[in-house]
Amino acid sequence: MSDNKNQINIELSEEIAEGIYSNLAIITHSQSEFVVDFVKLMPGVQKAKVKSRIILTPEHAKRLYKALLDNIKKYESIHGTIKESSGDGMPPFTMGGPTAQA
Repeated sequence: MSDNKNQINIELSEEIAEGIYSNLAIITHSQSEFVVDFVKLMPGVQKAKVKSRIILTPEHAKRLYKALLDNIKKYESIHGTIKESSGDGMPPFTMGGPTAQA
């Protein structure tokens, strides 16, 4: 008999499965949470909207960090080092900004 107590069934709606493109993430935090705002920034446009916001506990933020690091290592072992471009002066991901509030 298999042990199913660690198995999670996850539903993915068609709308969510389409995903949202983001080329800018703004990460802020308070004592109790990390907030990641994903933004689509268009060249030459001074205004952009947050397309998605993810709020994480500090523990889950660290787990996400470790999972991303692990997946980047796996990706680079197959496809080679991911090159970081200097871009147009705007970093693709930023940390800082206003402190998140719940």
